[in-house]
Amino acid sequence: MPLDRLVLFVVIAAAAVLAALWLGALAAALWATPLAWLVAIPVAVVGWIVFRVVSDRLSSREDDHYDRME
Repeated sequence: MPLDRLVLFVVIAAAAVLAALWLGALAAALWATPLAWLVAIPVAVVGWIVFRVVSDRLSSREDDHYDRME
């Protein structure tokens, strides 16, 4: 395995671990402050909707207007 691919793998794995730790700390803080759920739930729903819209737009063949241009 080339060194650059190994380094990329290690960086991605480290980023995944740090993201999991950050999300765990965020969940622990939300658990300690019950009123924070009143903010966290709507933000999560809006984030999920934005993710769905972007993923639908990227996977839709009808939205590829510039692919058919010459």
